Amino acid sequence: MKYTKEDLAFFKNKRALQHTTAQSVQGKLCVISGATSGVGLEAAQVLAKGGADLVLVARNREKAAQLKARLEHEHHVAISTVIADFCRLEDVREAALNIRDRHPVIDVLINSAGLYCTQRHLTADGNELVFQVNHLASFLLTCLLTDNLIRSPQGRIIQVNSEGHRFGGLRIDDLDWRKRIYIGLRAYGASKTAQLMTVRTLVERLAGTAVTINAMHPGGVRTGIGSNNGILYRAWQRAVIWPFLKDAAISGNALYYLAAAPELRGATGRYFNLTIDEKPMPHVLDDALRDAVWQRSLELAGLPESF
Repeated sequence: MKYTKEDLAFFKNKRALQHTTAQSVQGKLCVISGATSGVGLEAAQVLAKGGADLVLVARNREKAAQLKARLEHEHHVAISTVIADFCRLEDVREAALNIRDRHPVIDVLINSAGLYCTQRHLTADGNELVFQVNHLASFLLTCLLTDNLIRSPQGRIIQVNSEGHRFGGLRIDDLDWRKRIYIGLRAYGASKTAQLMTVRTLVERLAGTAVTINAMHPGGVRTGIGSNNGILYRAWQRAVIWPFLKDAAISGNALYYLAAAPELRGATGRYFNLTIDEKPMPHVLDDALRDAVWQRSLELAGLPESF
C-alpha cells in the first residue's frame, strides 16, 4: 500500500501541542463505558473533577462501586453505576434501557470499553470477540441512547477509536474470521475500522439535531488493554511496549477537551489524534463498504433496519 503525507500525519500529530479548555462541565451528565480502567477511568476522573455527574458503565461491580465512592467523596458529584459485560449484547441492551429510563437527558456519551486478543474467540452471540466488544457493543449502546442525547442542548458522542484502524482487516464476508487465519492486529483494526465507518453514517442520521459524534485516538498510553492474553504476551507488553508509552492521563485530558470545548460545539464526523484533527486511512472512506457495515451492524446488534 502506498501512503500519502496525510496518511502519515499521525507521526507528527502525536508530538503536537494538545488543545485544552477551561470550560466547566458542572451539571452535565456523562455516560462512560469501560469506566473502571485505562482511558475510561482517566475520563471519569477528569470529568468528575470538572463537576460532571457520571454514569459509569463497567463489567466489574466491585471496581465500579469503589470508583463511585471515591469520586463522590473527592468531587461531590452524583455518580451512578450500571453493570454490563460487553461480551454479551443482552447486557448492553439492558444497560442502555436502564440508563435511558433513569437519565432522560444525556449530555456526553464516551464509548471507551475496548479489547485486544492474540487468538480468535467467539462470544455467546456468535460474534468475534474483539469485533463485538470494540464495535458492536458501543454501536448498540449509542443507538439506544440517541434520543436521550438529542434532549441535551448539545449532546456529544465520543468514540474512543485507535490508530489501529490502520491495520485494516475488515472483510464484510468474514467478520468472525472463519475463513482466514486470525491475526490480532488485523482483527483489532477491523473493529476500529467498522466503528469509524458507523460514525460517518451516524453523522448523517443525526443531521438536524444538536448531537455531534466524533472519534479519537487516545494516544500511545499505558492501559490494561491486552491483559486478557497469556503470560508471555503480558510479559512482552510490559518489558518491550510499556517503556515507550505515556501516562494515560493525557487521554483523560483529551476526552475532557472533546467533551467540553465550546469551539467544538458544531464539530461532527471528525477523527482526532488526542485533540488534533487527523484524516483516517482511505479504506475508512469506502462508502459502499460503509453502507454494508451499517446494515450488518444493525443485524448483529438486533436493531431494526429503520433505525
